[in-house]
Amino acid sequence: MIFLTPEVSVIYILNTLFALFSTIAFVISLKIVRGYDREATTSKQYTLEKQSYLSATIIKYIFYIKIPLMIFFIFTLDKISFILPGAMCGAGVVNASIYAIPLLFLKLLNLYLFAYWLVMQKEDMRKEEQPYVITKFQLFLILYTLFIVEIILETLFFGSIDIKSVVDCCGAIFSHSDDTYLSLLLHMDRVWLLSIFYAVYGVMFLSYFLKQRYIFALINLLFLMIALIALIAFFGTYIYELPTHHCPFCLLQKDYHYIGYLLYLLLFLGTFNGLVVAMIGFDKDDIIKRERYALFFNSLYTFVVTLYPLLYFYKNGVWL
Repeated sequence: MIFLTPEVSVIYILNTLFALFSTIAFVISLKIVRGYDREATTSKQYTLEKQSYLSATIIKYIFYIKIPLMIFFIFTLDKISFILPGAMCGAGVVNASIYAIPLLFLKLLNLYLFAYWLVMQKEDMRKEEQPYVITKFQLFLILYTLFIVEIILETLFFGSIDIKSVVDCCGAIFSHSDDTYLSLLLHMDRVWLLSIFYAVYGVMFLSYFLKQRYIFALINLLFLMIALIALIAFFGTYIYELPTHHCPFCLLQKDYHYIGYLLYLLLFLGTFNGLVVAMIGFDKDDIIKRERYALFFNSLYTFVVTLYPLLYFYKNGVWL
């Protein structure tokens, strides 16, 4: 059974602990949202202030662990693919359950929201007036709901996998022949796809120099989407050196030097720093610092993925 694999067991144990402690933080957060008054000098206010530190500490450490746990989750998908007939990587495991796609989207959303909460917490503690006390706990009430839904979906996902059932491999899932939205993306004209990718990257720099932080954030969101599409439809084929191989999971395997972990990490660090400048009232210097982080990591991502087709052409004298 999938439940009995060590990696899945670790995820379940951690999720149980997370659910327990986050529920405690949820109850405290609810009290703070309902009764916190910075101007009050009552014993109730003093108690709420102490509890706010406790709740924030619980949330902070849950999120600090939960964010890198996303990497462990992807590693687990790849690991258990070896026990599923037909699966060659994590894509086959995803194909084995109807809960997989909603779970992956929710995990990605929570990844950004958890990181956003951590930045807000850090910014709140930096300022004497603590302007985000109510806001950060209001946000956690929403994040708690999403977090519990993620845990439920994850439980259903692993529980619904039948290790005796044959699943499609990534070659079949990411096939040009299927009549799906994914197939349409794979059929996109490469010139148009690359033009859009590098144009969005260029506009990102332009919005930085024009000091348009809201446009900068919007462009980072667009860059995240087009970068993932371009990676699957074009750049990935040069990493694999195979024009028909479009799997975003095989990039995480040893055969390709685990390059996927680096690419996804760079893309997350770049786009998150780009998005967060429009969501928190940073000081001017902090905005510039975040925008430069975004440009650095997004540029490094763009450099790495661009290097693969250039090296392939240099070695072989032709494009795929």
